[in-house]
Amino acid sequence: MIRATKVLGQHRFKEAAADTVVLDFDDRHRRRMAMTGTRGLEFLLDLENAVALRGGDALVLEDGRLVEVVAAPEPLAEIRGSDPHHLIRVAWHLGNRHLPTQIMPKGLRIRRDHVIETMVKGLGARVIEIEAPFDPEGGAYAEHAHAEAHAHAGHDHAHSHAQDHGHHHDHGHDHDHGHDHHHHDEHCEHAHHHHDHSHAHDHK
Repeated sequence: MIRATKVLGQHRFKEAAADTVVLDFDDRHRRRMAMTGTRGLEFLLDLENAVALRGGDALVLEDGRLVEVVAAPEPLAEIRGSDPHHLIRVAWHLGNRHLPTQIMPKGLRIRRDHVIETMVKGLGARVIEIEAPFDPEGGAYAEHAHAEAHAHAGHDHAHSHAQDHGHHHDHGHDHDHGHDHHHHDEHCEHAHHHHDHSHAHDHK
């Protein structure tokens, strides 16, 4: 089976691609995977390192032919806030859960998740059910951060979220947000109370 060993990011195709692969978010974060194009071309994605593929990228086959990557539409939830500050607050909560999030000009997109949707509605946001390609901030790095959070739960670690709001927070504890109660004041300091322990996040 012929291999695809390189990726040309956001490639401008000057000649027709040999075939096209339509991939959802999960399948666009692979290092090695057998694929079949929409016109029947079978090949093996065989990269040195996992790459976060985006719609419009080209996979380079060993014989020089190109396969175009198309991001498949997926069931998503688009979150709308009452104003930019409100949306930033919602984004902070999503980032605090290491949830892959796509930032749009007027909203945020996440994969459908009724628990998270209920949470953001409780924060006063509006949720719109859509079908669209999912291209979250950070790509594979968001998934890596999610895995890191679980691998190192209980250890001190700092996360930087590239979500246009410049916040960062340090924390050294397990998260169990299913039963947390959030209290907000005008300085956007959050106190979480859960059973017999409490912790605070300071924003800088």
